[in-house]
Amino acid sequence: MAELFVKQAKEYSESRPTYPQQLFDFIASKTPSHNLAWDVGTGTGQAALSLAAIYDKVIATDTSAAQLELAAPHPNITYRCTTAAVTTDELQTKVGSQSTFDLVAVAQAMHWFDRPAFYDRAKWLLKKPGGVLAAWCYTTPEVDAAVDAVFHQFYTVDSRPYWDSARGLVDRKYETVEFPFEPVDGLDHTGPVRFNAEKEMDLEGFFTYLRSWSAYQTAKEKGVELLTGDVVDRFTTAWSGDGVTRKTVVFPVYLRIGKVGSS
Repeated sequence: MAELFVKQAKEYSESRPTYPQQLFDFIASKTPSHNLAWDVGTGTGQAALSLAAIYDKVIATDTSAAQLELAAPHPNITYRCTTAAVTTDELQTKVGSQSTFDLVAVAQAMHWFDRPAFYDRAKWLLKKPGGVLAAWCYTTPEVDAAVDAVFHQFYTVDSRPYWDSARGLVDRKYETVEFPFEPVDGLDHTGPVRFNAEKEMDLEGFFTYLRSWSAYQTAKEKGVELLTGDVVDRFTTAWSGDGVTRKTVVFPVYLRIGKVGSS
């Protein structure tokens, strides 16, 4: 998975949305305390920075050293590069001790994981009872009717052959992801719960976002340029139709959240 993002790490860092504060406030309201959080698959640290404003210490890990190099430093965050498997020894050395974490968070990454193995490690780390696992994804952006129509063709037809099959879990808003945790207080289910992330973009920024896709990189490696002149022209016409050069791009965010029991 990490290799899909290495070559476009800079584009990923620049173009991906900042998650809404309401998301983190909601998650924090469900954890036993605000001492220790593990941000798994942190990428360039977008979620870690928001978690560090709430939790005393955040361990932020990723398998991509290239992405971690672009992560913003913060006194409450310790960034570490791990293997994909994260053995028990590595978990204790690089992440932490058993039953000590209030939160395990996964932003836009859990669809890449070996989830049964990951769940075992998360349950080992989380405080019992009540430690929380929160995993969220964001789906395709919403701009306006004209841009969305061009995007729909680009996403569902042009880029479709180059997406990894795991992307289907995101398209389904994590609804079909197995999630062996109990509902947190105040909910009778484990989600998904929707939030909205917003990012102000001009057209070039939107293209940078498209180039940050793993599908774009996969296509490029196969000698295919997804953003052909024709595609760029169609996006340009749609984007400029209302005369507004900078637009609010909405990324729907879908959260699965649950807690561990006493054992």
